Amino acid sequence: MAWHQLSVITDETTAPDISEFFSELGAVSVTYSDADDEPVYEPAIDQTKIWTRTRVTALFELDTDPDIVRNLLFNQFIGQPLQEWVAEVLQDQAWERAWMEHFQAMKFANRLWICPSGQEQHEPGTVCMTLDPGLAFGTGTHPTTALCLEWLAGNDIKDKVLIDYGCGSGILAVAALLLGAKQAHAVDIDPQALTASQYNAEKNQVQQRIDYYLPEQFSAFAADLVLANILAKPLIELAATIGALVRPGGQLVLSGILNEQAESVAAAYREQGFVVAPPVSQEDWCRLDAYKTD
Repeated sequence: MAWHQLSVITDETTAPDISEFFSELGAVSVTYSDADDEPVYEPAIDQTKIWTRTRVTALFELDTDPDIVRNLLFNQFIGQPLQEWVAEVLQDQAWERAWMEHFQAMKFANRLWICPSGQEQHEPGTVCMTLDPGLAFGTGTHPTTALCLEWLAGNDIKDKVLIDYGCGSGILAVAALLLGAKQAHAVDIDPQALTASQYNAEKNQVQQRIDYYLPEQFSAFAADLVLANILAKPLIELAATIGALVRPGGQLVLSGILNEQAESVAAAYREQGFVVAPPVSQEDWCRLDAYKTD
């Protein structure tokens, strides 16, 4: 099935009203994108960032007349900043298959393979996690996830009990179990993330050793290892909560942190009784490794 993809550039004040108007006209989806090159590092958890110049893009079914949508839009928003109207037909395709063409097997610390279905590696001395694109963030291609996978593959986690706080696709929890961890507890605010984690655990036959929770369902306890690959701001805001999940002498791995944010995050966890190692960087991102003092 093909779609009409209709978009217009406006300012941050008008963008939400245009989004709502597109929806009222029958759009099946509406998205925002940066019309210039204005960096966005980290909006608040409950905030959708709208750029100073935002392109609002809507998908309509093919029987929609783009000229009618345009006329209605420009008549509704007379005097408002509307620029660079674009109407095009977006051909349907197997998005998952197209994405898979760019997702190749990856190896971490000479010990862990992350592989799409059909590309599994069975190299002696390594373990292989099968992972396909799905509902939630986390495939190992992004530096924040890759940095965590490198840590897991490069450290002895045999028989450890871990908490994956903000588990996304469950990639870290599942990888840890394949690498010898005893039990994993996956926590995320998004129910789809828990669904994706469960699917990936079953695909890799570790489902008997992992439990899944929304934050309000999770009974906090102190684990041997806590992984938190989220963002700097929630890491700082949740420092006391996340810190309390690590037993004395236990390990903490934090990621989703821009290089320039590393010291602020490290300081928040030092206050919780952690010794924090210097950041490990990849591109613009870094990982912080820490252990909790006795």
